Amino acid sequence: MTMLALRDVSAGYGAVGVLSEIDLDVHPGEWLAIVGAAAAGKTTLMRIMAGVLPPSEGTIHLEGEDLASVPAFDRVRRGISLVPEGRRLFAGMTVHANLLMGAYTLSDRDAVDGQLEKILDLFPILRERRKQVAGTLSGGEQQMCAIGRGLMSSPRLLLVDELSLGLAPLVVDQLLAALTVVNEAGTTLVVVEQDVRTSLTYADRAYVIRQGRVVGEGPGAEFLEDADFRRLFLGV
Repeated sequence: MTMLALRDVSAGYGAVGVLSEIDLDVHPGEWLAIVGAAAAGKTTLMRIMAGVLPPSEGTIHLEGEDLASVPAFDRVRRGISLVPEGRRLFAGMTVHANLLMGAYTLSDRDAVDGQLEKILDLFPILRERRKQVAGTLSGGEQQMCAIGRGLMSSPRLLLVDELSLGLAPLVVDQLLAALTVVNEAGTTLVVVEQDVRTSLTYADRAYVIRQGRVVGEGPGAEFLEDADFRRLFLGV
């Protein structure tokens, strides 16, 4: 069964092509990793799934519904939420206000309060920092806030772009533990992570992107056992 399906998707920025003829499936409840070298097109792919960037060619469907004309804010209403590369918090607003910005699709105040409590339980440091201006948080705390904001809409599919960029290993472990809880509770994850070994260790499946094309797909563990893959991406 497929939740999100991309078929023959190509995209770029102006005259610069980035992705070419991408076929990709996201299955309900899985943790899907997108791996590849820098500038392979991973962030562009995440933006297309979230509706931030339209494809120049191809189709994208959510459980059979054509998303071609569905903008990013309406994809959030349909259950797709993006944690963007670089966090993109509202630096001058408090942690609390940033989290609430992710709940604009929820009209029930009790639902908003309930989801907020789940986020603060998931990331206890955010409870302590609720009144703190987001721009003064550490990098790890900002990423927790960005993930929390992405979860405030109660998404069925959470897209996390560059999970560990610029963060200490201990913080990354905390983030991975939190995402494991989220995934085990039923949220489907698509994660771009620069640490390929870690990414494949956690992922149920993975797609490998090279120069804008899919060059491999399968269980994460199989890639870790593949000698050519390890030599290319892990240097071993």
